[in-house]
Amino acid sequence: MIDLRRVTDLWRRCDVVVRDLPFALLLVIASLLPALHGNGTQLGDLSPRPFDALAALVLALECLPLAVRRRWPAVSLVLVSLGFALDQLRAYHTVAGTALPIALISAGAHLERHRRVTVVLLSAAYVPLALALDRSGSTEGPEGYVTFYLALTLAWGIGAWLRSTRAAEAERRRHVAEATRAAERTRIARELHDVVTHHVTAMVVQAEAARYLTTAPDHLDATLSAVTDTGRRAIADLRHMLDLLNPDHDVDVSMPSAGELHTLVEQTRQAGQPVEFTEEGSPAESAGSAEFVTYRVVQEALTNALKYAHGSPTVVLVRYGEKEISVEVSTDGPGSRAASPGGSGRGLAGLRERVDALGGEFSADRQAGGGFVVRARIPAGSPS
Repeated sequence: MIDLRRVTDLWRRCDVVVRDLPFALLLVIASLLPALHGNGTQLGDLSPRPFDALAALVLALECLPLAVRRRWPAVSLVLVSLGFALDQLRAYHTVAGTALPIALISAGAHLERHRRVTVVLLSAAYVPLALALDRSGSTEGPEGYVTFYLALTLAWGIGAWLRSTRAAEAERRRHVAEATRAAERTRIARELHDVVTHHVTAMVVQAEAARYLTTAPDHLDATLSAVTDTGRRAIADLRHMLDLLNPDHDVDVSMPSAGELHTLVEQTRQAGQPVEFTEEGSPAESAGSAEFVTYRVVQEALTNALKYAHGSPTVVLVRYGEKEISVEVSTDGPGSRAASPGGSGRGLAGLRERVDALGGEFSADRQAGGGFVVRARIPAGSPS
């Protein structure tokens, strides 16, 4: 059996001239049928004349240029118009006369340059055609010529409308593509910020603490080992991000989830931040992307605790409900931030965007004692 889908794909890959040629040939064949002689367009209402040797040239001029009506619309329109004029002056009145409005529609839709000049020249050429038909004994009258001209104008207008519609659709797709690229860049920047900032902040804090442990070799060795481990985790997370961004990667890579919070808290403790972690309930199977956002909220809050309140007690509370996940991370005091790198404010802004995208609520406020608290309510049930 013939695979119609494959045939259709092959046809679409053919050159546009090849695809338009069958219609032009079909119009030639229809014009040669004896039953259709004299039944074509009759501008001027002259008495029909039988076909002669010139009729073949007229048919060729009217029909065959339709094969290039999308490749060279101006050439097609000029040749078809010339053939149409000869057809009416010789009174063949062939079915090929329908090629003129088709050529006008195609030119209106595909002609790129000199559109106004083309309209003016064709309109000017219509006047001598009408005068020549009138001298040949036409009984059409001015009203008939004006009506036919308006019909041709309508054909051009249809083509111009198709052109504007196509241009508007192309512009809409361009805007959608730009918005998609911008959203993807924002997402990538956000992920890199979360991954890099957390690990680098921990490494800076650990390295600064090592400066004061030169007299305690055991503690110094443990601190340097923690720095090494943090660096390795940073490299692993960055490779994980690259795997996610690589379209050719065929391994199923998963994003961090709330189930990895224990590891995250332990890493923060190794960086010298006292963290009390409490979980209530368990994640629902349909939590989806809510777990990922929960992980990022806790990660960013602990990163800020390392930056701005290093050494101050930090409390992490995560509650899993049937329809939402509640997160609260609080730090009691200003701590010491002598060694912490400065922040850009992107982290909290990114968290707010993440939570808002899921229809949740997010807040980050200072406490009366100089600490701060981050709260988030994240609706569950959004598939990743």
